[in-house]
Amino acid sequence: MITVNGTPRETPAEPTVAALVKGLAGVPADGRGVAVAVDGEVVPRGSWATSTIADGARVEVVGAVQGG
Repeated sequence: MITVNGTPRETPAEPTVAALVKGLAGVPADGRGVAVAVDGEVVPRGSWATSTIADGARVEVVGAVQGG
């Protein structure tokens, strides 16, 4: 079990940041405009495919919002 943006959810079958982001509703599949932190540490986009998410991890996924 992991926590994503404060909501508990099952650890993904493929526990990488890239797989998690791809599976989130409302998040672009390529992750553009998205930042991810695992247990308080920002994960650079270039590391998403190799960064794993362990059981018990707290993940924050935030998206940029355009406005004026």
